[in-house]
Amino acid sequence: MPALVLVGAQWGDEGKGKATDLLGGSVDYVVRYQGGNNAGHTVVIGDQKYALHLLPSGILSPNVTPVIGNGVVIDPAVLLSELAGLNDRGIDTSKLLISGNAHLITPYHRTLDKVTERFLGKRRIGTTGRGIGPTYADKINRVGIRVQDLFDESILRQKIEAALHDKNQILVKLYNRRTIPADLVVEEYLGYAEKIKPFLADTTLVLDEALKANKVVLLEGGQGTLLDVDHGTYPFVTSSNPTAGGACTGAGIGPTKIDRVIGILKAYTTRVGSGPFPTELLDEDGEALRRIGGERGVTTGRDRRCGWFDAVIARYATRVNGLTDFFLTKLDVLTGWEQIPVCVAYEIDGKRVEELPYNQSDFHHAKPIYETLPGWTEDISKAKSFAELPKNAQAYVKALEEMSGAPISAIGVGPGRDETIQINSFI
Repeated sequence: MPALVLVGAQWGDEGKGKATDLLGGSVDYVVRYQGGNNAGHTVVIGDQKYALHLLPSGILSPNVTPVIGNGVVIDPAVLLSELAGLNDRGIDTSKLLISGNAHLITPYHRTLDKVTERFLGKRRIGTTGRGIGPTYADKINRVGIRVQDLFDESILRQKIEAALHDKNQILVKLYNRRTIPADLVVEEYLGYAEKIKPFLADTTLVLDEALKANKVVLLEGGQGTLLDVDHGTYPFVTSSNPTAGGACTGAGIGPTKIDRVIGILKAYTTRVGSGPFPTELLDEDGEALRRIGGERGVTTGRDRRCGWFDAVIARYATRVNGLTDFFLTKLDVLTGWEQIPVCVAYEIDGKRVEELPYNQSDFHHAKPIYETLPGWTEDISKAKSFAELPKNAQAYVKALEEMSGAPISAIGVGPGRDETIQINSFI
């Protein structure tokens, strides 16, 4: 059975948790393949709301094996706290598998992340300050700490001491901060070993055997396409590859094993942090989208910047991810607008541009060109089929589908698990 990839088609926060949870009853494994606890998913089951930061959304489905792949960076304290929180609410987390090759976030990564961001001042990126970027930097520089290092005290100590030899000098001499004692970090991280050991696995082997056994494997990324370190609005991006290609390296699955790539697309657009945002609304419409949509970061608690739907970005996501389907979320938030603008192209230096400009300066200066579609006032949260949607809501969905370049196979009409219209099966 081929694998499925679930990616954010905008700047993240599109509702990937809801999509993963929808598929939870049909898949056997859900794999988080990149990012860390800088991402967040909100899943609503009945009257219960679950905010997941590091764990795969599939952990809420009893018949699913959740996996944290090698491409993820893990803060062990956050991991164990999140597991304990779910256990306290009656969720069984014992099936979780964690790759021994995943890298660990340490106190010095978090400290460097925060002081570097402050030092940048007006040029700051808008990071979460959780140490994600410095951890990936250490990974690329081949001085990172991996989960498997927790089980060899000698190696763990050597690596932490070597890392802090340079980092402490940077903290003291460049940022006027105190040194971080290596012994304290070693002692703390050795304390995590026995708690994490039951979850440790050769996840690439597990997933390969699962696929050979005709199991369904769903690969989910954090963040979104426009935050990809290679394909996003650099430098206002994350430090890994949430696009579909990142699923292969971050989970250890070859590209020939992937059959479907599902893009999660919000019915309008949001982003958190700094960087260009052509359709951003700084008026009462933007505030209304934020209020009605509950647009506050699951992990950061920051208000999200809000704007109208951007079809240029959607087409770009289709292209770089090879999307086969879209899951359109939060259509219900748009209920009540008489007219709904949709960005169909940009104006850059007086010229109409219909594809995302590769030049950063051009994108910073892009002005949205809108087409206006008629809105609707009817409550759509109880709709169970596409035909039950108001005619104008149907027309809006069809217009977005045509502009975006891939079929919309599911529509979220409310936050609940059962408030979804399935048009085409994903499996």
